[in-house]
Amino acid sequence: MPLIRSLKDGWQRQKPRLRRLLAQVNRRVPPGLRLVLGLLLIAGGIFGFLPVLGFWMVPLGAGVVWLDLRALRKARRSESGGKGSGGSPS
Repeated sequence: MPLIRSLKDGWQRQKPRLRRLLAQVNRRVPPGLRLVLGLLLIAGGIFGFLPVLGFWMVPLGAGVVWLDLRALRKARRSESGGKGSGGSPS
């Protein structure tokens, strides 16, 4: 159990740093490029056993992709006019 506790504590310490990094990417990288960047990070994370690439790239890539998907979902929701399914009742 000490290993699990130390991993959990490590994650809690890294979470604010990850949020700052994702906010910076959200501000500086254009929307279409964010998706490509996220997919490249995930693909590089698959080869995490190589020296420069690491498994840390997978969650970072997922976060960057999530930024773009969240923006697309908001845009689609605003076009449909609300949070509902967008369909009219029969």
